[in-house]
Formats: sequence, structure tokens, C-alpha cells
Amino acid sequence: MSDSLAQLRSRINQFVKERDWDQFHSPKNLAMAMIVEAAELVEHFQWDTLEESRQLDETKREQVAHELADTFVYLLRIAEVTGIDLIEAANRKIDLNARKYPVEKAKGSNAKYTAYED
Repeated sequence: MSDSLAQLRSRINQFVKERDWDQFHSPKNLAMAMIVEAAELVEHFQWDTLEESRQLDETKREQVAHELADTFVYLLRIAEVTGIDLIEAANRKIDLNARKYPVEKAKGSNAKYTAYED
């Protein structure tokens, strides 16, 4: 885990501890809260065209940044309370996806991996 990610986790943990919020941070509650924040992120793009979603003005960019941050913080808290190393888990998942989506079959395609099975 990078120093900056470790520092952020430590800062979040301190924030939670100071407010005695651990009692509310079950994996279930945190997952639900993360989904709520992710839905709030989606709201910012809901009726945008593809091009509009790529060109955010400063106000909308800041709003999107807040929702991304909220989602990220909850994701980090879920990892914290479940004892999952996100960097390790992400690397394992990328390895798995590399097997599911071999370059020679998946390049330029958005088909699900089951479409590649013989």
C-alpha cells in the first residue's frame, strides 16, 4: 500500500474514532452507504451526452469530486473493517481478469468473458 493511501486510511480511521462511529460501520452499513454515494455520483451524469460527461465545468467537476471522495472513503472503510488489502485484492482481480479477457480475444471488444468460452 502506498504511503499516501496508508496515510489516508489512518486519517479516516482517526476521524471515525474521534466521533465513535465504529459502532455504525458494519460491512453491511458501509456497503449500503457506498452505494448511496455512488448513486449520487451517477446523478451528475444521468442526462448528459457522452461528450458532456467528458467535459465538466469547474462546479460540476467539484461536485463529482465530492461524490467520488465519499464513495472512496466508504470503500476504504469496508476494506478496513473486513481486513482486506485493497491493493492486493485489486492486483489479484486484474490477474484473474487477464485470464478471463485474453488480449487476443478481448481487444477492442466489450463482450463479457463468457462470449470467449469455447
